[in-house]
Order: sequence, then structure tokens, then C-alpha cells
Amino acid sequence: MEASSSGITNGKTKVFRPEGGVDLQGYQLDMQILPDGPKSDVDFSEILNAIQEMAKDVNILFDELEAVNSPCKDDDSLLHPGNLTSTSDDASRLEAGGETVPEKNKSNGLYFRDGKCRIDYILVYRKSNPQTEKREVFERNIRAEGLQMEKESSLINSDIIFVKLHAPWEVLGRYAEQMNVRMPFRRKIYYLPRRYKFMSRIDKQISRFRRWLPKKPMRLDKETLPDLEENDCYTAPFSQQRIHHFIIHNKDTFFNNATRSRIVHHILQRIKYEEGKNKIGLNRLLTNGSYEAAFPLHEGSYRSKNSIRTHGAENHRHLLYECWASWGVWYKYQPLDLVRRYFGEKIGLYFAWLGWYTGMLFPAAFIGLFVFLYGVITLDHCQVSKEVCQATDIIMCPVCDKYCPFMRLSDSCVYAKVTHLFDNGATVFFAVFMAVWATVFLEFWKRRRAVIAYDWDLIDWEEEEEEIRPQFEAKYSKKERMNPISGKPEPYQAFADKCSRLIVSASGIFFMICVVIAAVFGIVIYRVVTVSTFAAFKWALIRNNSQVATTGTAVCINFCIIMLLNVLYEKVALLLTNLEQPRTESEWENSFTLKMFLFQFVNLNSSTFYIAFFLGRFTGHPGAYLRLINRWRLEECHPSGCLIDLCMQMGIIMVLKQTWNNFMELGYPLIQNWWTRRKVRQERGPERKISFPQWEKDYNLQPMNAYGLFDEYLEMILQFGFTTIFVAAFPLAPLLALLNNIIEIRLDAYKFVTQWRRPLASRAKDIGIWYGILEGIGILSVITNAFVIAITSDFIPRLVYAYKYGPCAGQGEAGQKCMVGYVNASLSVFRISDFENRSEPESDGSEFSGTPLKYCRYRDYRDPPHSLVPYGYTLQFWHVLAARLAFIIVFEHLVFCIKHLISYLIPDLPKDLRDRMRREKYLIQEMMYEAELERLQKERKERKKNGKAHHNEWP
Repeated sequence: MEASSSGITNGKTKVFRPEGGVDLQGYQLDMQILPDGPKSDVDFSEILNAIQEMAKDVNILFDELEAVNSPCKDDDSLLHPGNLTSTSDDASRLEAGGETVPEKNKSNGLYFRDGKCRIDYILVYRKSNPQTEKREVFERNIRAEGLQMEKESSLINSDIIFVKLHAPWEVLGRYAEQMNVRMPFRRKIYYLPRRYKFMSRIDKQISRFRRWLPKKPMRLDKETLPDLEENDCYTAPFSQQRIHHFIIHNKDTFFNNATRSRIVHHILQRIKYEEGKNKIGLNRLLTNGSYEAAFPLHEGSYRSKNSIRTHGAENHRHLLYECWASWGVWYKYQPLDLVRRYFGEKIGLYFAWLGWYTGMLFPAAFIGLFVFLYGVITLDHCQVSKEVCQATDIIMCPVCDKYCPFMRLSDSCVYAKVTHLFDNGATVFFAVFMAVWATVFLEFWKRRRAVIAYDWDLIDWEEEEEEIRPQFEAKYSKKERMNPISGKPEPYQAFADKCSRLIVSASGIFFMICVVIAAVFGIVIYRVVTVSTFAAFKWALIRNNSQVATTGTAVCINFCIIMLLNVLYEKVALLLTNLEQPRTESEWENSFTLKMFLFQFVNLNSSTFYIAFFLGRFTGHPGAYLRLINRWRLEECHPSGCLIDLCMQMGIIMVLKQTWNNFMELGYPLIQNWWTRRKVRQERGPERKISFPQWEKDYNLQPMNAYGLFDEYLEMILQFGFTTIFVAAFPLAPLLALLNNIIEIRLDAYKFVTQWRRPLASRAKDIGIWYGILEGIGILSVITNAFVIAITSDFIPRLVYAYKYGPCAGQGEAGQKCMVGYVNASLSVFRISDFENRSEPESDGSEFSGTPLKYCRYRDYRDPPHSLVPYGYTLQFWHVLAARLAFIIVFEHLVFCIKHLISYLIPDLPKDLRDRMRREKYLIQEMMYEAELERLQKERKERKKNGKAHHNEWP
């Protein structure tokens, strides 16, 4: 304890007895600190205040000395029963000094019992917990760091103890300087660029025209919500030596609540709880169970009896609920500055990215809807659909063994029309557009992120040197080497050990991917077996639509398997990540993120890849079917093509997955919080109405996910994959994603504001590893869409027929009139007598013409049975195959060239932002110089006034 800093130095006999009740022996006033001039001008009130502060420090010092000399036990001297009216030393001093404290501060649960010290952090533990000694040492060291502490027992359970922490101004200033917290010191001055008269006239005309237009409904109303207006100031790292440069209207509110909590958490992470090199930090105490929970407080209730438009917002939480989390503002922009101010930059960046992604989905959804409507409009003019619907004389071969009957091609008329809605002339354009859209989205997000980083003072921010994970320290504490950054010895993992662990982890990942493939194989067997079962079903509706029923049930079963495997994958990913022993938390988070994304991506899309690229491709032909284990005949596509199966797979999985995620994100916390309130009512009795303090209300809320924002990002990244990877087969995917995201933003906002404890405000410059995953999905989407158009859809076969085999062959045309005869040309002929015994259908087809059928048709390009090589591939097959391969190569190279060109042309940093940053740097230097010069001149004038001026003094 530095006595000289408080204006008191060590003496011999002088004794002061301030109102705090503590004798300060051995201290006397240092008169050198008093201002120059007559002694009668001294303000002794300042001296008394300093003495009172010293009394408080000495009291803490005595507590520490007593605790060191006494056996370790819970310090209950600060503990009060669960009421808000109990007195403390500070409160009694305030009353004795005649100072009035607002009753609101005492009753709202956001302050200490004195009503002046705001609660910055809450620790929760149980008296019955055996980790008493560690907790006692930890709390003594907390007080030694200068933090103020109070304890309060729970109103519900007296075993639960809440530790309230408050950081005084001196502690905040000291650690804010160490953490380089940037604080405002001068309002920004914007200089408009010089404009020519002609441009000024144009702007005036445009502004007059805008007066007649309605105001943008998406913008937030800043007149009725004035708290949304942020102070647009220049910022600089806080410095106590230059404190006069900063804009400080009130020391209690200079550091906002999120910053105060972050500083207190920073202190708690560096406090020891036991003797030893690694026995330090709050996280370790939470891990070993010494404390049950640790969290900053919400700023009061999110609801108010009064309207926000007439009485204003009660607090920032109430303001966030009204202008962000309420369903009535679903169409408005997000108040990102307010989100950042309340939850921190990391969560603010997530919602900024989610809002940007949702906004960019608007053009994609519009174009996708246009492609779908184009299919609807051109449906009556589609020659292929007409021929399918009119082909009453074409009899198709059965699609399964024995039980499946022969069917007319015209029976698939509905499916042919539905296929045209998604597979039409605009599909290729839409696939190219979505590939370019993904690149534009990522490139413009870079620019948007740069603007946000500038506005939020993240440009020059660098992450601190991370602490080593306790598990890593415990495993490798015997081997140490020097850290090149800090210069301190730290545990070291040998290269051979690291490689062996990575190999085992990679083997585990490979095994789990094999499990996914096995699950897909099970779904394939289900489809093969069920199609025959449905074909022999009693209900005519299912019997006549056996393939659709098979696909629909298979998708639903696949969804259930996906959700069950996701639970298993999370446990396996945790096991493998812990097996790797990452050094820091960020390395652990990146490793876990990559595994979980890989598992869930493969799990979610494996069946889709099977339907898109394998279904109906390797079935053989009638009379020579390929079979699984020489038993089950592989499933064929519908006579109208496989694209309808892919559309059903994507539509059902996407809708079910998003519905389930939304329920788990909001419904699950709602049910848990309702159950907690119900238990409280049962314990206290329904007749007693209890007004809980804020810390107990927050404790009863659900803690934030253990993995932070991982689940939120993962859900959106998987949705981005669905929106881009197979978008050529399902153009409505961007529209579904847009509708979901509009709901998702408000669901997440409601969850953060009302259902979760307030998370610790943390900083981040970007969305992290997720950006690299998005780039990888963008590259994969180009490849998959090229294969979907070339292989899954009928675009290439139709194009080859129009230019090579149709009525317009050699004329360079490809209109609908050139597609006459395409359906007949795409079907091959099979002689029914060539069926295998186990494939021969029970019906002979006499119900169609009155006599047994001799021939049936199937989708393929093969020679007729009476040719020299029966059922051999025709020349048209090889033409189509060559065209498909050529299209894949041309499409991929063209789209990749466009993507790289766009990436090159769009700079990561906007030019106006670059100019603003340069000018701000220049202005900050000028302002700091002027402020320092002003201070020196002021000091010089004061010295002259006091008669102590020196000659030749600068300035």
C-alpha cells in the first residue's frame, strides 16, 4: 500500500480517528502535497476524504493479515442475508455524512447496498462446496487488487452465495491503461470534399425529389429513440498521465458497463487462488467447481410499464428489446452500435455478418424466384412436358422387381411439369449467378467488416498473448521452453507427440466419415427394399406413387439419422480435440470448429450427393440389372428424371432442419426458464410475491452456450452450403434461407436479451475461421453446380439433341420447335422376354392393349434388342457424355475466372475509408499536440500567477 499516493506518509505519533472507526497509527500528513500559498487556504475536506479512503485500504489490509494468520475458511464477514435493506459500513458512512442515495439504486439490484457502487461482476458459489480454502485465498487477493466486494445469500436457497464485485475508478484507470482500452477524447470533424456547381445542382434536384418519396421504413427512428445516437468521437488508448485529454463528463459512466465487466474479468483471470506457478485465474476455479457461475449483470428488466416512445427506455436492455428483439421491428435495420455497446464486439460482429448475409440473400432470392416463375410461365410451351403428357402409347418398364407394374409415360405428366419448374433454360444462368454471388458476398463482406472495424476501433487492435490451457499445462508441465514473445518458460509439446496425436485424430475423423457413408448405404437399402413394398401396397394412392412415397419417407428417416448422429459427432469431436491437446483456447476452438463442421457437413449432405450424382447412374438396364450383394436391385430414377428426387431431398431437409434449429434455440431455453420459475414458486409458495434482485434473476436464466457463438455460426454456414452447393437443382433455396434468416435474427436477439445471462463482452476483428470455410464452400459450389447441370439435369441431352439430332440439326437453333421428338429419342426399347426370372413382373401388361406386351421403354441411349450388339450404347450416348464433360470444364473455368476477376477488382478497403483513416491519424496527432501545448501554457500561466515563473521556459 503506497501511502504517499494518498497524501499520507509514515510518521511516528500522530493518530487520526475518522468516521470509519479505524485508528490510523503511525501516519501523518505530508504537507508537501498541499498547494502553494497561505496555509489558511487549504481545503481540509479533501484531506478528510483521503483519510477515509486510507481507512478503507487499511481495513482491507488488516483483513488480509488476519486471514493469513488464521486458518482458511469462508469469509462471511461480508455476507448478509438475502435482503436489499441491510446496512454496511459504506452505507452508514453515507448516512452519517448526510449524503443521499437514490432509493432506486438500492432497490433495483444493480448496486451495492450503499446505492453508489455499481455491480460490475457476479460470482456464485455454494457454502457446501468443499473448495473453501482456494476460494478464500482468491477473494483475499481480489480485495488486494483494489476491487470492492459484497456477499449476498439467495432468497430461494441459503446455500447459494452471490459475490458482488465493483471496480473503483482507480482500478479501472490502471487496468484500462494496461489493456489499451480506447476511449473518446475529441469529437470527429468531417470535411466534405469540394463539389462542382453542376454536381451541387444535381444534388439539390435529387433532394427535392426525395421529399416526395416515403421515408425508409427500415431505418430506426432516432427521434423517439435518442439513445441510439452514438458519440462520434476520435479515440485513443487510455492513459492516466493524459487523462485531461479525454472527454470525461462523469467518472461513473466514462467506462460503460460492458467495458467495466471486461476489465474486472481481466483482473480475475490473473489472480492466484493457491501457491504455485499455474494456480491462477477464474476459469480454473470454474472448472474445478470452486465457483458455480460467473457473469456480468443485465442492466435491469427488458420490460417496462410505460411506453418507450413517451417515457423513453429504462435501460439499454429495454432499448434493445424494443428496437431489436421485438417481433414488431422485424423489418428494420439492426442497431449494431447498441448491440456492440451492450454485448461486445464479438457478438456485434456475428449479428453484423448475419444481417449482411440476410441482406445479400435478397437479390439471390429474387433471381431464384424469377427462375421458378419463368418455369411456371413457360410450362405450357415446354415441348418435353407436352410430349410426356401426350405419350399414352409409350409403356415404361417396371422400376422394381416383380411387384412394380408397367406404366404409361403419360402417368408421370405431373412430375415432368414439376421438373420443368426447376430445370429450365434459366437454370444455367442462375447457377453462374449464384457462383458469382457467393464471391461478391464474401468480397463485400470484407469491405463491410473493414468499415465496422474502423467504426468500432478494431483496426489497430491485436489479440493479447493467450493463456495456455490448464489441460495442456498439466500434461506437459515437465518439459519447458522459452516463449519467444513473453520470454518466460512454458510447457512444451514435442513434435513427435503432436504428430502422433494428429494422426490418431485424423483416423477418428476418417472413421466417423465412414459411419456417415454406412448410414447413407442403409438409406439406399431402405429405398431399394421399400419401393417394392410400396408398389404392392393396398392403398392405390401409395401404390401408384411408390417412388415418391419412397423418397419422402427416406428423407424423413435420413433427417432423424442426421439429428441423432449430430449428438454423437459432438461427443466424438470433443474427444478428438481434447486428444490433440491444443495449446491455447483459440487453437482448441478452431480445431473443434473444423471437426464439427466437417462432420455435420458430410452428415447433412451425403444423401444429397448420392441422389444428385449416383441415383440411377449405375443401375444397368432391363435384363442385366446391377444389384447390391447380388440381391437388391439398385433404385432407378423416375421416368421424368432424378431432379425431382433431389428437389424433395433439399426442400424437406432444409425446412425440417431450420424448424428444428429455431425450436432448440428459443423453445428449449423458454422451457428451461419456465421450469426454473415453476420450482421457485413451489418452494416459496404461490401466495407470496417475491421481488428478486437482478443478480438472482440473471442466475436463474440460462448460461450462454459453452461453445460461444459456435452453434449460431454453424447453423448459418450449413445453410449457406445448402443455398449455394445444389442451388441449380433447387432455385427456391435462397428464398427459404431469406425467410428463415429474417426470423433467425429476431430469435437470436430475443434469446440474447431475454433468455440468456449476459455474456462477457469480448473483442474480435473478424468472424475467424468461418470465413475460410465460407470460401471453401464457394469453391465447392462451382464444382457441384457444374455436375448437377451436366449430369443430374437434362440440360445437356436436350442441347445435344437440338443441335445434332432434332429437326433443327445443323441450323444453329435450339428453340422449343427443335425439341420435337426428344422424349422418344431419349428412350430405349427392351424386349420383355429378355427379363431375368427374378425381375420378371407379375403382370404381362395386357391391361393396356388387351394382349401381352412384347416391348417396353426405359431411359437410356442403347441399341434395340434386334441390333448386332443388343443393348449396346448408341453414338448419341457418347455425344452426350462428351458434351457433359466439356460443359463441366468450360463452366468451371469460366466461373472461376469470373470469381477471381471480381476478387481482384473489388478492394478489401473502400477508398473513402482509407482516406478517412489517413486523415484521422493526421488529426489525432494535431489534436494531441494542441492539447499538450494548451496544458503546458495553462501551467505556465498558473506558475506566473503564483510568482514562480522561470525565464527561458518553453513554450
